[in-house]
Amino acid sequence: MAVYPTDKIRNVVLCGHSGCGKTTLAETMLFEAKAIARRGNVGESNTQSDYAPLEQQRGHSLFASVLHCSWKDTKINIIDTPGLDDFSGEVVAALKVADTALMLLNARSGVEVGTELIWENLEKNETPTIFVVNQMDHEKADFEMTLDQAKKRFGARVLPLQFPVNQGAGFNSIVDALRMVMYVFPAGGGKPEKKPIPAEHKSRADEMHNALVEAAAENDEALMEKFFEEGSLSEDELAKGLSIGLAHRQFFPLFCVSGLKDMGSGRVMGFIHDICPSPADRPAAALEGGGAKPCDPGARPCVFIFKTVNEPKVGNVSYFKVYSGTLKSGDELTNADNSTVERFSQLFESEGKNRDQVEELRAGDIGCTVKLKGSHTNQTLNPKGSDIKIERIHFPSPRIRMAVLPPSKAEVEKMAHALHSIQEEDPTLLMEQSMELKQTIIQGQGEMHLDIVRYKAEQNFGVKLEFVEPRIPYRETITKEANKDYRHKKQSGGAGQFAEVHMRIEPYYEGIPAPHDLTTKNIEVEDLKWGGKFSFCWAIVGGSIDNRFTNAIKKGIMAKMEEGPSTGSYCRDVRVSIYDGKMHPVDSNDMAFQIASTMAFKEAFHDAKPQILEPVYELEVLCDSEVMGNVMGDLQTRRAIIMGMGSEGHYQQIRAKVPLKELHKYSSTLRALTQGKAKFSMSFAEYAAVPADIQAKLIAEYQKHAEHEEH
Repeated sequence: MAVYPTDKIRNVVLCGHSGCGKTTLAETMLFEAKAIARRGNVGESNTQSDYAPLEQQRGHSLFASVLHCSWKDTKINIIDTPGLDDFSGEVVAALKVADTALMLLNARSGVEVGTELIWENLEKNETPTIFVVNQMDHEKADFEMTLDQAKKRFGARVLPLQFPVNQGAGFNSIVDALRMVMYVFPAGGGKPEKKPIPAEHKSRADEMHNALVEAAAENDEALMEKFFEEGSLSEDELAKGLSIGLAHRQFFPLFCVSGLKDMGSGRVMGFIHDICPSPADRPAAALEGGGAKPCDPGARPCVFIFKTVNEPKVGNVSYFKVYSGTLKSGDELTNADNSTVERFSQLFESEGKNRDQVEELRAGDIGCTVKLKGSHTNQTLNPKGSDIKIERIHFPSPRIRMAVLPPSKAEVEKMAHALHSIQEEDPTLLMEQSMELKQTIIQGQGEMHLDIVRYKAEQNFGVKLEFVEPRIPYRETITKEANKDYRHKKQSGGAGQFAEVHMRIEPYYEGIPAPHDLTTKNIEVEDLKWGGKFSFCWAIVGGSIDNRFTNAIKKGIMAKMEEGPSTGSYCRDVRVSIYDGKMHPVDSNDMAFQIASTMAFKEAFHDAKPQILEPVYELEVLCDSEVMGNVMGDLQTRRAIIMGMGSEGHYQQIRAKVPLKELHKYSSTLRALTQGKAKFSMSFAEYAAVPADIQAKLIAEYQKHAEHEEH
């Protein structure tokens, strides 16, 4: 296998809304480059990139696939990504290692919501971007509409290099304004015939060509001077200026193709070869803690893992980018996160499900290896003595949470192992064993994402998972002052137990004054790990209770605060004052005072007009104006408080506060309400009082559950 120097490598990610034809175009690009002898078809489940059985069953990409091919003297690594928002983590990871993005637009649908979600990540990563209007052969293709939307939504820097002569079912001709030629394709696609641009299209082609020349000249002072002097640039000068402009995101070229009919993809490949930046042309990679790592072929090797896949009978397959140096088969590198020494016994170039073994990979290249012992996604490996870390991939926050029920108690450990293994492969999946809720909680990007988790658990680990709506982490507090005396007395032969506690509880707030009618010796304020405050006031006068029982009394109170009297939820924002009590010289001990304080707190809490609090989230929805009414109507059924409305770009913006309880499966509902023409984000805002009817229901349910447990 050929070894490619850094300046002869191009790393390209195909991205776009679901259904825009990324996998089909990837297949055609491989065919054009003679990397495959026959083009596969998504409908026939035989493409290079959609090779997972679940992808073939569902007929669309679910995971990013790494491919490669050669074009002239250059190696092009292609990462085909899924378009569904549930799998946005795959796109984010691919963008981390790509040097150019091919953003596909569906010629019949224009700029769709998935496109705009991806665009946000392209801007964050400052990724050079090429727009490709695909499916020009569709009977409802509308190039002008798609171009107009792209310019409106992504700015005037979107410059078309091409336009179709006859879009629709008879599509076979493209005018190329960069090379000033018309390409006419045979019926089966492939290599086109070059013809002069027809007279009726010449003026538009000239106008587009001049815009490209101006864009090229703007990026280099020498080119700008020549452009002003001569009014034009040579082909080499034009290529130089466009390369600089693309690398610095000063312009975004736009092509038109039919991936299905293999019309126009070769021209895109040629542009990638001629104009797109190599890894060495991109800015140095940011490091954790500051600093940067240049893509230097002469430096020591540095490798970053951006994707991990667990394959049956193979184990973990680790996909990585070589950020510097040359990685050779047999090299040993140390994981900067956990100090594990890894031997790269085999190196591969990936072709979807197939892997071609190579002896070395140079700076900027993308490859994979198998059976690393302790290295996973988002980790950097270096030679001994170096501990630099490439800045981690920032995966999207979860938008759905579910509780997982194990098949049986005997399989709890097996389930935990399966979920842990899947989480190592998929960092967008979060898992926790919630002691508060007494449930295993998993969080992901959407219902389809969690369906994939369930599928993997069953297929790869033999564990059947059941998802249920998770419990809500409510909180309890009080709204008025209450006093309670409680005596604990137990005699059962020999030493007994005796303790009496006089307690006052009241709502705590910042700046609360000391109790005016009590002689306070000490007031402590504690930040609770579950949020809120707990204030403990020791106001014993005359020694009715020894100071040595202080900690036992506090421990008894905290035991009840960790399992609140009303619903079993954590308590918060309470001040407890111990102002009197009694003890026995023989029968009083820590346990007795702990029990007495627990019971006193419980009874006082019920007398202090308890209030249940629920977590409330800030929700931002961006949607088309045509579906805004549906979104608003749905939010009103979710006890939402609308905080504001406005616009962001061409979207209508709705900001609201919504209880977490009402956001269960919201992503699926929103997608159905808007036909996918909306996006949302959510973040924790506050705890707020639940309505009285809901509070009564929660307390009744808890009491019923407690009675059932007793019996």
